[in-house]
Amino acid sequence: MHSIYLKTKIHSGIGSLRVLSQYKNQKIFIVCDGFLLKNGGVNPLLEAIDSTCEVKIFHEVVPDPPLDTVAKALAQFQRFAPQVMVALGGGSAIDTAKGVLYFSRQMPGNVPVKLIAVPTTSGTGSEVTSVTVLTDTHSKRKHMVVDESIMPDEAILDARLVLSVPPQITANTGMDVLTHALEAYVATGSNPFSDAMAEKAVEFVRSSLFTCYSKGGNLQARGQMHEASTFAGIAFDKAGLGLSHSLAHQLGGVFHIPHGLANALVLKDVVLHNSKNPTVRSKYATLARHTGISSVSKNEEEAVLDLVRCIEDFKFRMKMPGTVRDCGISRREYNEAMPILAINTLKDWCMSSNPTRTEPEDVVKLLNSIY
Repeated sequence: MHSIYLKTKIHSGIGSLRVLSQYKNQKIFIVCDGFLLKNGGVNPLLEAIDSTCEVKIFHEVVPDPPLDTVAKALAQFQRFAPQVMVALGGGSAIDTAKGVLYFSRQMPGNVPVKLIAVPTTSGTGSEVTSVTVLTDTHSKRKHMVVDESIMPDEAILDARLVLSVPPQITANTGMDVLTHALEAYVATGSNPFSDAMAEKAVEFVRSSLFTCYSKGGNLQARGQMHEASTFAGIAFDKAGLGLSHSLAHQLGGVFHIPHGLANALVLKDVVLHNSKNPTVRSKYATLARHTGISSVSKNEEEAVLDLVRCIEDFKFRMKMPGTVRDCGISRREYNEAMPILAINTLKDWCMSSNPTRTEPEDVVKLLNSIY
């Protein structure tokens, strides 16, 4: 039996920000980063909010949101006591808002608050998931909180908000989408519903990601990648993730490698590792054939290699670092961090849904292969 719960109401398309005008006489708490406030990126959202509403902006979001930042936002949130919270930005803004919501609901006397996610990158899928990833800067570990209560009530997907995303960030976030879809497709919790979403996400990534990278003003391609991100988010929220994300969380926590890039660095090797499992290999091959990456005339091993080549081709065409060394990390500091990277990878929550048995020596081998 499969039980599928889709809580988030999704508004997708040009001009979808106007749905915010339905809120009248409300206190609205906006969570974003300082750059969006400084460059006017928050203005379209403010213009869409009805003039009867009172607005407060928390603009101290940073990448890999630290627990300290969430605590600061939570203090302002409690003083303001809003009815609506809007997270504007990439995964860091949405994760920060989810963290605020999660901790506020642990406190006595909390009042229900509606969470609306407005992504300005096409990558995390956080606008439709019950997951937030927060960083403990002291232990250099990322902590995943999974709770259906933090899933956004609404998501607004307006491709105009991603037109100005720089090529490098487009590449990183796009590879995050691809990783979400590939991991969800073979995860232990996968089902026909999540598979359908993952396949559509891969199809859209394949047809649109490089166009978004090379011709950022292409609204049609941007719209497809924006929806691909959401499709992949729905897929992994229902199916789970795996070893790629477990490794990426450690690379981000220790070396501050951007999350999408970290996934891009490990994805090929994880696909090959997981393909040791015949059932997983068969699923990867099916995905490659269904999305046009490979052809029905090829056997499973050939189809998986076509998938691997597709991953590497995206990295090459978008001029992404190919190894950890290319990210400016020395072999010495990498070796010093290796034990904690390996231990925390196996402890990472995402490992619980990885489909192929993974031993400590497998993790060390993977970490060495990506250097």
